Amino acid sequence: MKNLINLIFRFHFFILFILFEALSFFLLVQNNSYQRSKVLNSTNIVSGIIYSRASSIIDYLNLKNINYELANQNEITLNKLKSSYKSNQIKISEILDSTYQQQYVFIVSKIINNSVNRQNNYITLNKGEKHGIMPEMAVVGPKGIVGIVKNVSSNFSSVISVLNSNLWISGKIKTNNYYGSIHWNGNNYTQVILDDIPNHVKINIGDTIITTSYSAIFPEGEIIGYVSDFEEKKGTNFHKITVNLATDFKNLSYVYVIGNLLKKEQIYLEKTTEND
Repeated sequence: MKNLINLIFRFHFFILFILFEALSFFLLVQNNSYQRSKVLNSTNIVSGIIYSRASSIIDYLNLKNINYELANQNEITLNKLKSSYKSNQIKISEILDSTYQQQYVFIVSKIINNSVNRQNNYITLNKGEKHGIMPEMAVVGPKGIVGIVKNVSSNFSSVISVLNSNLWISGKIKTNNYYGSIHWNGNNYTQVILDDIPNHVKINIGDTIITTSYSAIFPEGEIIGYVSDFEEKKGTNFHKITVNLATDFKNLSYVYVIGNLLKKEQIYLEKTTEND
C-alpha cells in the first residue's frame, strides 16, 4: 500500500493530466454529434475485427466436429439413396418405394492409422465388429475407393489399402463398360494400373474408371480414378492403362464402410452353380 501511495505521489501530475485529457475527450464526444458518430463507427470497426478473428479461431477449432457431423449426415443420406437399394419389381411400370429392398449399408468411420510408402499398405479404422463392420466389406472415401476390410476386432478394423500389391479389384471404363483388373505396382501412391482391356477398345485420356459389382464387395459405379496414360502391352492383345486415383491417400480422414446385405446369397448361388 505504501508503495502504491509513493507511486501515485511521484506521478500525480502525469495521472492528473491523463484524467483531464480523458474528461475532455468524453465531454467533446458527448456534446458533439459528429465526433460521437466517428467514435462509435471506429469502435464498431474494432469490435467487428475482434469478433471476426475470434469467430475464425472458433470455427477452425470446431472443424474436427464439423467434419465428423458432415460425415455422419452423409452416412444417413447414403443409406437412403436409391442406389443403395435393389429393385424387386418384375414389370416395367411406375416405381414405388415398396418395390425396393435395401442392398447396401454405409458405416462412417475415422482413419486412425494410414501408410502410403510401403509395398503393402494398410489402414486402421476406429470402428469394428460391434459397429457392424465385418471382413470383406468395401471401404470408400468422399472422392473414390479406398480398400477392403481385412480383419476386425470389437472396436477397430484393418483395411487392405488400394495401395497394396496384393489387392486386385474389378474395374471398368465408364463410357463403354469394358472391364479389367485394377492393381497397384508399388511405385506412385497416386496411380494404379488397369489391365486386361483388349487392344481394340477405344480409350481416351480422362476416361472415368469405376467399380463393377462382380465381386459382390463394391457397389457398381464407385469412382476409382481417371485414365492418365495407356499403351499396348508387348506380346499381348491388351492395353496397360495408368489410372490417376480419385482418392488422395495422404489427405484422408473419414471413410464409409459398405456392407452388401445380399452378398451371401450371391456368393452361395455362384458357388452352387460352379459345383453343378
